Amino acid sequence: MPLKVFLVEDDEAYAEFIKKSLRTKYQIYSFRSAEDCLVTLKSITPDVLIIDYSLPGISGIDLYDQIKDKLNSKVKVIIMSAIADGNLVLEFIRKGVRDYVLKDEKVIQTLTSVIEGEDEIYFDD
Repeated sequence: MPLKVFLVEDDEAYAEFIKKSLRTKYQIYSFRSAEDCLVTLKSITPDVLIIDYSLPGISGIDLYDQIKDKLNSKVKVIIMSAIADGNLVLEFIRKGVRDYVLKDEKVIQTLTSVIEGEDEIYFDD
């Protein structure tokens, strides 16, 4: 059974690009907002959650804050952003996010590596 991947991305064209690239390996559920994702999380638990940092309404990191205590520890959470900012990454780490993917020309390769556990980064607490 393929992994269930939730993709929360408000840019429709970018979401389609990611869905088409990943759907051969994974079962993709796509959401245009954090609010839509929250509704589905009540009935379906993903294996992987890919969240765009910049979302309308509830931001990606605020979505993570709302759901992190309800998620099974095996759920892999990936924050995705077009912003290459070390301070932003440190904020994610402080909040408990372990995987950050930059929206660049290698985004699909990087997402796949992180989902498959090939690109894990461990931080000492």
